[in-house]
Amino acid sequence: MELNYKKFGEGFPVIILHGLLGSLDNWQTIAKKLAEPPLAPRHSPFAVFIVDQRNHGKSPHSGDFNYELLSKDLADFFEQHQIGKAHLIGHSMGGKTVMKFALDNPRKVERMIVVDVAPVAYADRHSDVFSALFAADIKSATKREEIEQVLRNKLDNDETTVQFLLKGLNRDKTGDHFEWKFNLDSLHKHYAEISDAVTSATPFKGKSLFIKGQKSSYINAENYATIQNLFPTNELVEIKDAGHWVHAEKPQEFTEEVIRFLS
Repeated sequence: MELNYKKFGEGFPVIILHGLLGSLDNWQTIAKKLAEPPLAPRHSPFAVFIVDQRNHGKSPHSGDFNYELLSKDLADFFEQHQIGKAHLIGHSMGGKTVMKFALDNPRKVERMIVVDVAPVAYADRHSDVFSALFAADIKSATKREEIEQVLRNKLDNDETTVQFLLKGLNRDKTGDHFEWKFNLDSLHKHYAEISDAVTSATPFKGKSLFIKGQKSSYINAENYATIQNLFPTNELVEIKDAGHWVHAEKPQEFTEEVIRFLS
């Protein structure tokens, strides 16, 4: 598997993975900030890689999808780019990928940051989103606004979600039709695997930071016990007035926490 990526800066590797239905484009602003000259006294320069996971963005699409595969894809990325060890950052689904990778390959992970997700199975949180995506007739739509209106109607004008989904909309190669950057059919088919827990008989003992949004319930008192069991050397930080997309809603506060932890 050869994953699509962009790289910013030079220094110790930092690899960032997006969440479900996202792409590396969601992380460009943060990546560029982390790749700038040192921002703190103990902050070393970073080479920041933002990566499209399989079935997302410009990475290959596949009929198979689970965290075993996503962890293996990341291992391939390490090998292809001759990375011996790196810091990992992952949001939501990407957070589960980096947790799985850290549990499978502890010697390859210097520090790990997981954004607003726990290593537990979640109940369905995306049925309305998938319903809206399938309702949008992207093959016959001639204007972006037509698709946007369908999403607004189906998602009760949830502006944050609508704008996030529209970032995944492109013109196809002919320029006559639209297409999603993500493999909608495969992700919908394998949604149970996406929602599943990440498990291991052996905990990851490296340093880890879990960042949660104050308004989000993805990390809570109940599932924090599982985080403690699998990642005993963890730190939990809550960012005020942020929901699930912490890095997009509070980029400055988020970046400050990342630099503090990695420094």
